[in-house]
Amino acid sequence: MPPPLLTLTEIRKSFGGARALERASLELQRGSVTALLGENGAGKSTLVKILSGIHQPDGGEIHFEGEPIRIASPEDARRIGLGVVHQECLVFDNLSVAENLFVKVQPARRGLVDWRSLRTRAAAVLRDLDADFTADTPAGRLSIAQKHVVQIARALVHESRVLILDEPTASLSQRECVELFRIVRKLRDSGCALLFISHKFDEVFEIADRYTVFRDGVSVGAGAMADVTRDELVRLMVGRSVDQLFPQLPEIPGEELLRVDGLARAGEFADISFALRSGEILGIYGLVGAGRTELAQVLFGLQRADRGTMTLSGAAQSAGVALVPEDRQTQGGILPFSIAANLALPNLRALAPHGWCSVPREAALAREWIDKLAIRAQGPEQTVHSLSGGNQQKVVIAKWLARKPGVLILDEPTKGIDVGAKAAVHAVTSEFARAGNGVIMISSDLPEILGMSDRVLVMRRGRLRGEFTRAQATSEALLRAASDA
Repeated sequence: MPPPLLTLTEIRKSFGGARALERASLELQRGSVTALLGENGAGKSTLVKILSGIHQPDGGEIHFEGEPIRIASPEDARRIGLGVVHQECLVFDNLSVAENLFVKVQPARRGLVDWRSLRTRAAAVLRDLDADFTADTPAGRLSIAQKHVVQIARALVHESRVLILDEPTASLSQRECVELFRIVRKLRDSGCALLFISHKFDEVFEIADRYTVFRDGVSVGAGAMADVTRDELVRLMVGRSVDQLFPQLPEIPGEELLRVDGLARAGEFADISFALRSGEILGIYGLVGAGRTELAQVLFGLQRADRGTMTLSGAAQSAGVALVPEDRQTQGGILPFSIAANLALPNLRALAPHGWCSVPREAALAREWIDKLAIRAQGPEQTVHSLSGGNQQKVVIAKWLARKPGVLILDEPTKGIDVGAKAAVHAVTSEFARAGNGVIMISSDLPEILGMSDRVLVMRRGRLRGEFTRAQATSEALLRAASDA
C-alpha cells in the first residue's frame, strides 16, 4: 500500500484524572474509507476533536504526508486540509447554501465579498456532488440529509483532503443513506481520505475499506474490512463476545393487553388497528415520515387522536403505558439532573407517599437500576449530562421500567449507542416482555426489528402496509412493504 496521508501514533489525552486516550493510533489512506469503531467512551469523539484542533493531545505524534504537524486550532485543521461533517447539522438556516459554504472565509475583491465568485464556486462544488439543490437555496428549506451534503461541500470548497464523517446517518432514512454513500464513494474515488464513525455494522461493511477499533482509549485492532467479521469486531470493541445481541427467548402468548381500532390523527396517520399480547414484542418498522413516532405519542397520550379507540385490558389497565422517546436528550431525560432525580420523576407516588420525597428511597431506587442495567456511573448523584450516550439511554429506560408499566413503547431505543449498550437494552427489553408485559418497539434498524420482534407491523405514509410473523419477516419483505416500490 502507498504511505498513509495522515498518521496518528500513540496519542494520549486526559481530562483531569480521567483518561480519554492512551496509545491511540490511526492511519488514513488516500482514496480509502476507514471506519473508526468503539463503544461510547472509547475515545472516538476526543480523537475527532484533536484532529479538529479543538483539543491538544498530551502526547503522541501526528504526521501529514510524512511530515510532523501540530493542529493548534480549527483554523490550522482547515489550512492543513482536515474537514469534519458532524452528526448535528452545523448549518445556518437563515443563510443560503452558498453563504453556508463560505461562512468561514468569503472570497473578497477590493475589500468586499465577491458574491459572483462565491456563488460560482459554490455551484461548481454542488455540481460535482450531484446535489439536488442549488447554491441560492435557503438552508432552512433543506432536509437533514441535504444539510449533511452542505457540510461535505463546505469541506470541499476549502480543499479538504481528509474528511471525517461523525455518525452522519444517525437521523437519515435508508434512501437518504444511499444518497450519502454515493457521495462518499465519489469522494473516495477522487483520492480523498475518509474517516467514517458509526455504530451501525451494516453501514460499516457496506462503505468502509479499512477499520480501526478503539477500546477504553486504546487502539486494539486495525485492518482491511474484507479480512474481519462482525463477531470479531464486536470482540475487539467490548473485549468479549456478545452472543445475545438479540436474545431469542421463546414467545409465550398471553392475554391481550392493548387493542387499537381505527386510530387516526389528521395529517399524520390513519386507520391503524392492531392488538398487543402479554409476553410479546411487537415491532413497528418504517422509513422516516411513516408516522411511527406520531402513533407512539398518541398511544402514550402526548397527542390526541381524531378517530378510533385504544383499549387497555388485563394487567395493563392498572399498570398503564410508558414511552421511551426517540430523542433522549430533549424528551427522554433532564440532562442537568442527577440519575436519582431522573428516575424519581415518574415514580414520585412510590417515593413520596405522604407528599415528601424520601431521599434514601430515591438513592436506593437509582442504585438498584444502575446495577440492573450496568449503567457506568460514579453513583446516583452523577448528572445524566456527564454520561455517555448509551448510559443516558439506559437511564431513560430505567426510569420507566421502575414504574412497572404494563405496556412499554420504545421509539428507536438503540439509536446512536454502541454494541455493548445495545445488548444490554435488548436483554432488559426481552426480560420485561417475558415477565408478562407487552412491548412496542419502533425502529428503523432492520437487524434490530428482525432480531427482537415476535411480530412486525410495517407503516408507510401513515398507514399500515403489512403484518409479518417472525417466520415471515425478512429484510426484503419489510423493505418492500415500507417503500413505494
